[in-house]
Amino acid sequence: MSWESEVKELAQRRHLARQQGDKEGIARQHAKGRLTVRERIDELLDRGTFQEHGQATALPDYDDKDRLTGYVPANYVVGFGKIDDRRVVVGGEDFTLKGGSPNAAGLRKSIYAEHLACQYRVPLVRLLEGGGGSVKGSGRKGGTTGEPVFSEPRFRIIADAMGQVPIASAALGPVAGFPAGRLVASHFAVMTRRTAQVLIGGPALVRRALGVNLTKEQLGGAEVHATSGVVDNIAADERDAFRQIRQYLSYLPASVWERAPRVACDDDPERMAPELLEAVPREANAPFDMRAILKLIVDRDSLFEVGATYGPSQICAFARLAGQPVGVLANDNRHYAGAMTAEAAQKYRRFVETCDTFHVPVVNFVDQPGFMIGPEAEAAGTIRYGMAAVAAASQASIPWAVVQVHKGFGVATAAHYAPGAYVLAWPSVESGALPLEGGVAVAFHREIAAAQDPDAKRHELEERLRDARSPFPRAESFAVHELIDPRETRPFLCRWIDWIQPQLDRLTGPVSFPMRP
Repeated sequence: MSWESEVKELAQRRHLARQQGDKEGIARQHAKGRLTVRERIDELLDRGTFQEHGQATALPDYDDKDRLTGYVPANYVVGFGKIDDRRVVVGGEDFTLKGGSPNAAGLRKSIYAEHLACQYRVPLVRLLEGGGGSVKGSGRKGGTTGEPVFSEPRFRIIADAMGQVPIASAALGPVAGFPAGRLVASHFAVMTRRTAQVLIGGPALVRRALGVNLTKEQLGGAEVHATSGVVDNIAADERDAFRQIRQYLSYLPASVWERAPRVACDDDPERMAPELLEAVPREANAPFDMRAILKLIVDRDSLFEVGATYGPSQICAFARLAGQPVGVLANDNRHYAGAMTAEAAQKYRRFVETCDTFHVPVVNFVDQPGFMIGPEAEAAGTIRYGMAAVAAASQASIPWAVVQVHKGFGVATAAHYAPGAYVLAWPSVESGALPLEGGVAVAFHREIAAAQDPDAKRHELEERLRDARSPFPRAESFAVHELIDPRETRPFLCRWIDWIQPQLDRLTGPVSFPMRP
């Protein structure tokens, strides 16, 4: 006796599960300028590599003779796939069904995504669009309700996953409630500029609770979150979001139990860029382009910045040196002279913890005038967040190189050095307890006030003390490893990359303090 009838029914169920919210629902999704979840998965992954889990998961209806009369697919799609021939787990809400708010079958599959990634030790990509729970159906009495008291907290696996595998999430439409929490519980979060909004609560909830009438875009559009720190990057559209996710994951290992993949490099490790000799102006307070400096040093076309518009005085990026993925930290003196603000410190801490979690070495280009000062900085709690950044660097276990480019003043400078750091200095560097101008104004205020020409006296003192801050005595005292010609920076760093290869081979497994949101 054959099982052909059951196999035919299984094939029919799989077919129904792929119909999503029928043709009308899919048409509405396209009319909003958004892809369906299955189209997104196909766009993200290497062609033909998706292997779905739970292909027939659904909410079925039966008549009194146990015949299937209705079939609502799980509105979450999850499975394995490949990005650049590396295995990943990918999952996302199906907005064509119930607006992505999880039905019972969809919720189980969504929770499974983190478990699947951790079990097989591969990166997780979330393609998010939808809301959290709903009050519909919550008023029924009787029957078994709630989770058993012995159940693991639902968010435990989300937190654990951040310490085990790379997680990249994209907001591709309205994302609220539980999916919004998932978005930020990622190492990299990106949202589309025109079609996505990220919200704790939507307009109706905000209006009912607070009496404030705002649109989704006003509450949580890209203009809001470009500077809120909720997402790292803004994408022009969905395909740009997928491109960014693919590039981000290329710098990281599949899990903390592997090392980041070093790739072949056709950019000469001994290359010296002549532009670096004039990259830093001789005028101490003149701004310059730190990103241009970074691009001249790292492997060509390898710099990928994260969070450029949040805490903009701090640059955080991934890049490669001689094919080796590295985390790049640098100050942007065109914003607050590069000072560490509360926002910059929070971005810095998260990035250092991400690099430490996945054992990616760090190269830090220092132009740090100190913590941001003033009433706004005090009200923002800058010193607390700044010291968290210092602690993250101080406890980092990864290889760390420092290039002293320009300024290094105050306690904030300590955030740029980890244990065992390899320290290179440029002739343009100036360091001390305080920036020279502010320090002179404090230490010599009586002498300046008593002078016939206070401005001339102040200038005289500043120039005299600036000569004493030359990097040459520090090099002579072995306070730095090497004082170098700026053009030599890439060769020195690429040699360091070769030195640390055995250390990177051994540096695997979970760290004591992984990255947290």
